[in-house]
Amino acid sequence: MRVSVFSTKPHDRRSLEAANQPGLHRLNYFEPRLSVSTAPLAAGADAVCVFVNDSVDAGVIAQLRDHGVRLLVLRSAGYNHVDLVAAEAAGIAVARVPAYSPHAVAEHTVALMLTLNRHTHRAYNRVREGNFALDGLVGFDFSGKTVGIVGTGLIGETVGRIMAGFGCRLVGYDPVPNPACLGLGLTYLPIGDLLAQADVVTLHCPLTPATHHLIDDAAIAAMKRGAMLINTSRGAVIDTRAAIRGLKSGALGSLGIDVYEEEADLFFEDLSDRIIPDDVFARLLTFPNVIVTGHQGFFTGEALAAIAQTTIDNLTAFERDGAPLHRVPVRPARPQA
Repeated sequence: MRVSVFSTKPHDRRSLEAANQPGLHRLNYFEPRLSVSTAPLAAGADAVCVFVNDSVDAGVIAQLRDHGVRLLVLRSAGYNHVDLVAAEAAGIAVARVPAYSPHAVAEHTVALMLTLNRHTHRAYNRVREGNFALDGLVGFDFSGKTVGIVGTGLIGETVGRIMAGFGCRLVGYDPVPNPACLGLGLTYLPIGDLLAQADVVTLHCPLTPATHHLIDDAAIAAMKRGAMLINTSRGAVIDTRAAIRGLKSGALGSLGIDVYEEEADLFFEDLSDRIIPDDVFARLLTFPNVIVTGHQGFFTGEALAAIAQTTIDNLTAFERDGAPLHRVPVRPARPQA
């Protein structure tokens, strides 16, 4: 198949080329994101391959249809950036990578927890300046603390396994309980009870209308004062302005995020020589008890290889059978993070 691949970086090309051996498909790589203005680059393609910050709204889909595109393959599990109804009306199938490496995201989640707790980001900078004072670096033992997991799919389950190893008490919130989490000793609670009990709240739920700004002013007020909040799911699950208010008041003890609700204009690019115009994001970076990473939770060699292989398998199945392996239905029962 002829495939236009958008939002490509060198690592995308390497992993896709390795999975595409021996040249099963003709992959044309484009660094720009897919948008109304870049959609003409897909002219002549049978399929388009996109990542999390590409825009696949009705206007883009109309252009893809006119260019003859029949398949949209996502290099991600989430699909909140795709207008599925418009894609179905245009006769374009949508496929995704339902799972790649829950360990990658889960381990990054725990890395954020440990860094915030033991202030290793601050200690690193101090030591490089010859400052070996310990003032302001006190943390806490995770053993015996309560970790609240919002969204207990594969990633949430894996976080639970790791934190159970630390000796934590696990509580969770999910419309569909995971038997494996119950086996870890996790107790399912209403979201309000989870927020009130957890010393650490970690988010692993998909972005849907129901979870948009799930963590808002009311949720932060319901949390145990000084609790840690971690988000490696989707940025808009947190109301960033509410989080800033919580940090200023001390209601939030610390915040670690690998995603941001307006990340499309920031993440995956080198902006070190520019002034970032997003005042909300800039305010976040002023807090010493906040860590932001640029959507790198998935970024391991194992995960990249799995994403690329599943993407190629979706293309091959569509070319062979007329349907991808992992098609996204128009109205999924429960989208994944």
